Amino acid sequence: MLRLILACLLCGLLVAGCGGDDSSSSDNPSASSTPSGPPKLDAGKTYVATVATNKGDFQITLDPKQAPITGGSFKSLADKGFYDKLTFHRIVPGFVIQGGDPNGDGTGGPGYSVVEAPPAGQKYTKGVVAMAKTQAEAAGTSGSQFFVVTAQDAQLPPDYALLGKVTSGGAVVDKISRVKTDPTTEAPLKPVTISSIKVEEK
Repeated sequence: MLRLILACLLCGLLVAGCGGDDSSSSDNPSASSTPSGPPKLDAGKTYVATVATNKGDFQITLDPKQAPITGGSFKSLADKGFYDKLTFHRIVPGFVIQGGDPNGDGTGGPGYSVVEAPPAGQKYTKGVVAMAKTQAEAAGTSGSQFFVVTAQDAQLPPDYALLGKVTSGGAVVDKISRVKTDPTTEAPLKPVTISSIKVEEK
């Protein structure tokens, strides 16, 4: 699969497949949404996702007010153990780390997608966590793949569904962002594995 070079990424093209293919992030192009939809997060509650990796743990505080649908889907997948043993398959230094693909190469997803437009004027600054999508998908579309911004400002357009922000373990994210990668595929030379993602109400 052809891969976008970093220059293209900085122009605002962040895609689930790391290469701009137009296939759905769901593995099943006809499955555009879940049958009944994932449960929404309660805007009055606080949800913290602990991402345990072989490089250490970090926490994402989800945004139930601005992203109840996206967060609800993410929590539902995490609660089912979907993310256990997956990887950060794509690491672009000074830009993002991306994971959550069951295929491990940027082409997979949970078998469905949800759509929730990000907040108007959304900025993708350091620590912001959002959902990846293909170029062909509508703004705010997401499956299971997510990315953590490691740039001070990734300069992306507001097309990527907001999930939340890293609120603890930023040093671990930085550590992951510095692992050696294949410059062609952007894949780590040694796997960065997600042991589990647990979402708790605080």
